[in-house]
Amino acid sequence: MSDCTHDCSSCGENCPSRIEKEKLNPASTVDKVYAVVSGKGGVGKSLVTSLLATQMAKEGFRTAVLDADITGPSIPRMFGANAKAYATETELYPVLSPKGTQIMSINALLENDTDPVVWRGPVIAGAVKQFWTDVVWQDVDYMFVDMPPGTGDVPLTVMQSLPVDGIVIVTSPQELVSMIVQKAVVMAEMLHVPIVGIVENMSYFVCPDCGKEHYLFGKGNVDEIAARYGIPHVARLPLDPALAQKADRGEIESADTSALAELAASL
Repeated sequence: MSDCTHDCSSCGENCPSRIEKEKLNPASTVDKVYAVVSGKGGVGKSLVTSLLATQMAKEGFRTAVLDADITGPSIPRMFGANAKAYATETELYPVLSPKGTQIMSINALLENDTDPVVWRGPVIAGAVKQFWTDVVWQDVDYMFVDMPPGTGDVPLTVMQSLPVDGIVIVTSPQELVSMIVQKAVVMAEMLHVPIVGIVENMSYFVCPDCGKEHYLFGKGNVDEIAARYGIPHVARLPLDPALAQKADRGEIESADTSALAELAASL
């Protein structure tokens, strides 16, 4: 309808935009769900997702990652979770990271990690729903959903079909990226999903010799965006070769997550 406010809770119309939440597998328990999004690729959504899950695990919570980036999955490798998912006729079980984070990704189902997923949008969105409805998530306190870039089928599916408690926006310092990220902010507002924080990745580089911070891509305007949209928490991640190496080696659970501790504490 032309006067739609996108708030289905206050509307009595029976229109196509009214989508019921997908039901969790009866054998599963998931308390909180947070999606990690951006309007652009290459800004570090998977890294932020992994670090948030790792930080919450360090605090004693049972964590899970639903890898919704079907065509570009990277979560299993970052966690060093190389096993394949186990399935019965009716249920699918996630793989476990070395420290116990539950992970479901398309790479846990493919014979080879390098096999491409050449699917159209509706099929990809259906797979994401199945990761929620068919997987047995065991006593999860915090689930983080690693989104593909943009505001297309999968982000829309996740925000409408899963009981998302909030989203974390990821950006980098470039002005162009900040402009694109605002599209994700507006999308979240349209769908009435609260934005709990914004993370500026590759924010600065710390010189190993003098300890001075260098803003290689210029100082970003993440504080301005947060103030404009009332986003409560801002975090910054440095450009850190050691962190990149841990992600590449599947050792993300041993990374320093202190930069995201305040944001994680607010979830």
